[in-house]
Amino acid sequence: MKKAIFLALATTVAAVAAAGAGAGSKAVQATQAINCKTGTIKIAFITPLTGDAGFLGQEQASWAKYAVKTIAPKMGLKVQLLLGDSQLDPALAQSLAQRYVADRNIMAIIGPSTSGAVAATSKTFLDARLAHISPSATRASLTKGATREATAAFFRVVPDDSIQGPSDARYMADKLGVKKVVVVDSQEPYSVGLADAVQATLRTKNVTVQRESVSINTTDFSTIVTKVPADADFVFFGTQQPAKAQTFAQQLLEQGKKAKLFSGDGANNANQFKVPGSYVSNFAGPIDGIAANKEIVDGWKKDNSGAELGSFGPPTYGAVHVALGAIKAACTSKIGGIIDRSDVLRKVKGVKIKNWILGGDFKFSTKTNDPLNGNFVIFQIQSDGKYKVVS
Repeated sequence: MKKAIFLALATTVAAVAAAGAGAGSKAVQATQAINCKTGTIKIAFITPLTGDAGFLGQEQASWAKYAVKTIAPKMGLKVQLLLGDSQLDPALAQSLAQRYVADRNIMAIIGPSTSGAVAATSKTFLDARLAHISPSATRASLTKGATREATAAFFRVVPDDSIQGPSDARYMADKLGVKKVVVVDSQEPYSVGLADAVQATLRTKNVTVQRESVSINTTDFSTIVTKVPADADFVFFGTQQPAKAQTFAQQLLEQGKKAKLFSGDGANNANQFKVPGSYVSNFAGPIDGIAANKEIVDGWKKDNSGAELGSFGPPTYGAVHVALGAIKAACTSKIGGIIDRSDVLRKVKGVKIKNWILGGDFKFSTKTNDPLNGNFVIFQIQSDGKYKVVS
């Protein structure tokens, strides 16, 4: 299976190259080549640095910078990081993708961070033979299913919603013994996909599920809250905006509802979603309890004085680590160390990292471009607003 996947990727890359043959194809190939020893290799990161999800991008950017600063020199690479603000807008992400494709020294892309942006840009990156590695895009259909939204150029270092949704549902049913749950989506792909996965698993557990939907632009959830039955145990709300999870949870309390709010990775922000008793899941748990991470965590804290250690940054460090590993492998394998983007793309799948920042060792699945044996962590918000790992 592994050999077949490598052959499939090689065939895809070759097909893209063949499609560009003829007018100017050699010139295109030349503009993408760079000398590993004398050139500055660029990697670009597409993430929402401002707007409703700016908290996510800012945290991720700090870890991307730290990874380039600390890992690249150990690999003998001179690397420059470019940051692009997608603002949760797939169209803006596509505009950034076009800009980065045109920069001949960019050998890999980190991100995009969000699933919609990945779906919007993946073909552009494949056509340019640019690997893109996301630290946080979790939509299952990017890499799985009959109609995949991402291409063979896309990789991610976190597990997807086909794991998150069932994990959250099983925790509610098996550990908390819920009988009735209201599942709410916000009418955008990430939210709908996660809500669908939670709903399907809850029903296999004989839990009564009531499905509701709100616009992504909704800021007042009082109308939906009135529809929550008095005996409902939970409201599961998939959102990429933690402030909205906060509002929803507060309005449940204001209307005297028994139900607690449970949300997914998009709401994981202790500064914005902090109603005690609520639950939230994420693809990364606390990394400071892993002995092998002490030097990494101490160094990041020194560079980011006063910043809190969150769940979105460490996978970004990991994504950069994978990209740099692929670049180093491409440099080592080519005579003279002259590489192009397709060389890097071919090496990503084979990257293996010991003492992975999220724990254990890292490698990709042989079946998809997802991490092998990825899992989600579930937190409960405590009375002081802190997130406590409960599963």
